[in-house]
Amino acid sequence: MTSSPTALTRIRIGSAPDSWGVWFPDDPLQIPWERFLDEVADSGYEWIELGPYGYLPTDPARLAEETAGRGLRVSAGTVFTGLHHGPAVWEQTWEHVSRIAALTQAMGAGHLVVIPSFWRDDKTGKVLEDRTLTPAQWRELTTQTERLGREVRDRYGLRIVVHPHADTHIDTPSSVARFLDATDPDLVSLCLDTGHYAYCGGDSVQAIETFAERIGYLHLKQVDPRILAEVLAEQLPFGPAVGRGVMCEPPSGVPALEPVLAAAQRLGVDLFAIVEQDMYPCPPDRPLPIARRTRAYLRSCGAR
Repeated sequence: MTSSPTALTRIRIGSAPDSWGVWFPDDPLQIPWERFLDEVADSGYEWIELGPYGYLPTDPARLAEETAGRGLRVSAGTVFTGLHHGPAVWEQTWEHVSRIAALTQAMGAGHLVVIPSFWRDDKTGKVLEDRTLTPAQWRELTTQTERLGREVRDRYGLRIVVHPHADTHIDTPSSVARFLDATDPDLVSLCLDTGHYAYCGGDSVQAIETFAERIGYLHLKQVDPRILAEVLAEQLPFGPAVGRGVMCEPPSGVPALEPVLAAAQRLGVDLFAIVEQDMYPCPPDRPLPIARRTRAYLRSCGAR
């Protein structure tokens, strides 16, 4: 007789446009935003992220009406930044961040997911800059991220959660540890993406236990170990790797999500855990059945 999983009372489950193959504000390969909202609600999710700015309506009143009418609430917005370039990029970065932060705040969310810029083009694989930062660039990355955390908190009441991501300068366990060691916990928290962390050689349960006080948000994702081995052997960029199916439907990949969620529950804090199964591009009818199955699987793990 198997015991039932521990109820994950501190974990709030959601999904995101990413799980519907949405990577860009506007793209002919993506489904209309209305269909995404209909299907994410139909799948049993209550929480969503904004996705790429401009995909969902950017007028707060319109977006509030569209989400509330489907029983949905927003957990976070997402921004991409190249803060290792230092003060020279601050104004351009803030112009981008402030629009998204304002919409995120207006929707009642409390988090802003911050993704570092890619060192190579995620479609073509063209190398844009050195994949290793200099000590000076590391200093800029950490100090400018703290500045971002302070400004976003003071002006919009949001907490930034930095998202380690494949093909960026914050990816492997060692770079994540280095980044966290050099940043103020009061200003900078971590969005641990289980798929990206596994993609870059990390153990998510270990990360939750090691960086316990820095875990501010979770993305739930799995990788296919067989495809990942091919991707790493071929040094494939992230975009083509996704096209090959490196991010797979739970529970068929790694890491196992039940122990990850149990470790997060043991932290004793309220956390969002947002499902993101990178599937760009994908056929329009593919995401909904996967989303329904994934939501049912997460319920079986104790995530109501």
